[in-house]
Amino acid sequence: QVQLVESGGGSVQTGGSLRLSCAASGHNISNVCMGWFRQAPGKRREGVAVIYSAGGNTFYADSVKGRFTVSQDNAKNTVYLQMNSLKPEDTAMYYCAEEDRILEGYDCYSGSWWSTYHFRGQGTQVTVSP
Repeated sequence: QVQLVESGGGSVQTGGSLRLSCAASGHNISNVCMGWFRQAPGKRREGVAVIYSAGGNTFYADSVKGRFTVSQDNAKNTVYLQMNSLKPEDTAMYYCAEEDRILEGYDCYSGSWWSTYHFRGQGTQVTVSP
């Protein structure tokens, strides 16, 4: 059974840091496009970061560029999102997701990429207080 389990969320103050983890089971994600998304109450889901480990490709939304870093440990079949300099507007439920199509590199985050990823986890809550 294909499953993604997110963890690492919590409550921090502005300027703080958190590291989210997304552990995959049931399949190998070393050549899979993996993404981090977030959704705040009353807002649309936002694609935050993408990684294609096999090609060393990463992508970040402008809202998090320079503050967040996505990485992947293929030995642990896990994707991470290191979040630094957190702001109240980063408060949201964070999810990881994967692209089921066989894509590589830039194709993992081209076009309307945020609409094609598949979510298989429960998410992890991040709350940043002023």
